Amino acid sequence: MAIPERPITRVTLDVGPVVRGEPGLWASLTADEARDLARRLLAQAALADSGPGTPAEQSTAGK
Repeated sequence: MAIPERPITRVTLDVGPVVRGEPGLWASLTADEARDLARRLLAQAALADSGPGTPAEQSTAGK
């Protein structure tokens, strides 16, 4: 929850586990970057749901 003194301006994403006590990997994204990533992930998930082959093979198959 944002408070006026400290507005939220970034979206953070935990993308890596803690390994041997060291912190994992984090991404800090602007709202637009987070939305773009979400669109790309959803597109890749749709390709994965549509059948066999890698996403690269599927995206060139329709050409």
